[in-house]
Amino acid sequence: MAYPGPGPFIEKSRRRPSRWVTVAEVAARVDAGADIADGSRAAEAALPEAVDAVGDLCRRYVDHLTVERGLAANSLSAYRRDLRRYRGFLAGRARHSLAGVDENLIADFLAALRVGDEEHQPLSASSAARTLVTVRGLHRFAHREGEVADDAARPVRPPSAAKRLPKALSVAEVEALLAAAGPLWPGAGLPAGAGPEGGGSEGGGTNDPAALRARALLELLYGTGARISEAVGLDVDDLDLGTGSVLLRGKGAKERMVPVGSFARRALEAWLVRGRPALSPRGPAIFVNNRGGRISRQTAWTVLQQAAKRAGLPAGVSPHVLRHSFATHLLDGGADVRVVQELLGHASVTTTQVYTLVTVDRLREVYAAAHPRALALPPADLRPD
Repeated sequence: MAYPGPGPFIEKSRRRPSRWVTVAEVAARVDAGADIADGSRAAEAALPEAVDAVGDLCRRYVDHLTVERGLAANSLSAYRRDLRRYRGFLAGRARHSLAGVDENLIADFLAALRVGDEEHQPLSASSAARTLVTVRGLHRFAHREGEVADDAARPVRPPSAAKRLPKALSVAEVEALLAAAGPLWPGAGLPAGAGPEGGGSEGGGTNDPAALRARALLELLYGTGARISEAVGLDVDDLDLGTGSVLLRGKGAKERMVPVGSFARRALEAWLVRGRPALSPRGPAIFVNNRGGRISRQTAWTVLQQAAKRAGLPAGVSPHVLRHSFATHLLDGGADVRVVQELLGHASVTTTQVYTLVTVDRLREVYAAAHPRALALPPADLRPD
């Protein structure tokens, strides 16, 4: 069938020759992971090979990350977003195949990430580094699959981000946060203003499911160092209150068994016995919402924010702050960094070692206060002239 006129148009359906779709529209649908209807198979096949070469490779790479690496849905979404931006960059420079990409072009892409453009804000060093990791992975995959002769991205190094120390709460702040969330067990009483409607009262008992759920959730986050996605994804069978352990499923579908402390066990038992049944759960999830379904990450975030506000804590308390506090307090108590690595589910101990930088300041304070020769000046006859 002849084209209706000049321009990058292709036939969408031979049965409906009056409908047309652009190459860019088809590529966008493919990027978004949309299923292509039978009538659009011809359109996909009609894409010029050069135009879709990078897109096909990107799809195969995402399939590899999904099936062989087992990445989580959020991680895959970030990879797709990075790949779409890289494809757009290459298309703007008339590169429709990785065979025509060299080290200098990838370095230009990295520079463009930091500068930004009309459609994108400039990225920080850490965000640009993450995007470059995606691009390096794509080129490494293409080289391993024999699509290109050399890995052009290998010499390009991600920018070094400023080392930021993880924010952690003090033990007293964590205790205030947990107390503001809800009672440790039914009848234990709520601090003033606690509960989902702020109607708690000091010394008054409560069996409110939302308050029991809030306390159990925050006790679990702080007591195990779990990520928020790991906590909301827990099923009843993942928790063993008898042995005091919980099975967490982390990044890359990796599983780890983590002990559950006595406070978290008591709060979880109260929630499972008194709170959860009252919400008529419709599935195996430990933490359910008012309709009986699994709570979302956003709901868990709101629970934490409300408790932090009632506790009078500064803004910025997030689920990851509780995870940081878990690790920092373990190291402060003398735990080995390798043990903390296993509890957090870090693939590399290097990731865990950032918490040791937080404890160094505390060690200096203890040393200065306790050691007799830490701050005291030497005798006058021993001082240099």
